[in-house]
Amino acid sequence: MRDKYIELRINRDFGDILTTYFDFLKQNIKKFTNVFLSYNGVFLVGLLITSYLLVSGFIGLIAAEGSWSGTGLQQNNEDTYWIYIVAGGILFFIIFILVAGLNFSLSSSYLVKYDERKGMGFDKKEVWEHTKARFGNTLIFILLLIPIYLVFMIVAVICAIIPLLGIFAQYIIQFFMTAWIGVSFFSMMSQNKGVTDAFGEGWNLVSKNFWRSVGVNFILGLLNGLLFFIIMLIPSIIIGIYTFHVVQNGVDVGSSIVSTVVYTIGLCLLLILMVYAQCLSQFVNGILFYALHEKTYNVNTRSKIEQIGQSN
Repeated sequence: MRDKYIELRINRDFGDILTTYFDFLKQNIKKFTNVFLSYNGVFLVGLLITSYLLVSGFIGLIAAEGSWSGTGLQQNNEDTYWIYIVAGGILFFIIFILVAGLNFSLSSSYLVKYDERKGMGFDKKEVWEHTKARFGNTLIFILLLIPIYLVFMIVAVICAIIPLLGIFAQYIIQFFMTAWIGVSFFSMMSQNKGVTDAFGEGWNLVSKNFWRSVGVNFILGLLNGLLFFIIMLIPSIIIGIYTFHVVQNGVDVGSSIVSTVVYTIGLCLLLILMVYAQCLSQFVNGILFYALHEKTYNVNTRSKIEQIGQSN
């Protein structure tokens, strides 16, 4: 059955985690997309405005340089275009932080409710209520990520100095950190832990299962990236063909409404899909959390043994 419950609290090996993720995705993709669109409406509009500001700014600068139209624009207009770019960049940064916290929470809450209800028998409002109840911890978690990523950047620079081995070390550390952050966040959302306790639990689970955690995030990150590339292929080809038309025919993009609309929609679609891909990555670490947690604590296994004993 398509909606048959996929048990998550099982000690799975590397291959089983990958299989479970794709089975879960095939079963839940439609319902989760509905949740995603329902609670991201304001942010999607914000991404559209951001895309318009960035596209208008860059197109204006390109036209001002005469790269396409060959006419050039007055210098005083360039200041306006830079304002568009800066405003768009700031707005994007703010929206990105908010969206990151919201969608990490939504995907985690969705997985928690799926596990609690033993299937898809829950309403999207339940997902939202679970997410809303943990807004405070989510905000603190995101703020703590700033020093964590700063440390990672320093380590990445040091690794870049080391020939060959440094590159491998950098990627291993990157995927370990992705697993640690994802599993820690899911621990906070599913067990209602404090932020520091969640980071500690995540470190304990991931460090004890280092290669499994790194491997799962590497493979599924690669596959999600490939899926993202395939989805973006058609709109990218359309925009590429349009860009070729613009260049070949010397279209004045600075005054072309069509150009602004095409590139704005294209950039907005790219940003939305990036956010959506972020949600899918948290599903990966949610399923990884259940597998590592069961391996470490055997909660579900002991529960089943007790049930068998009671039935006897």
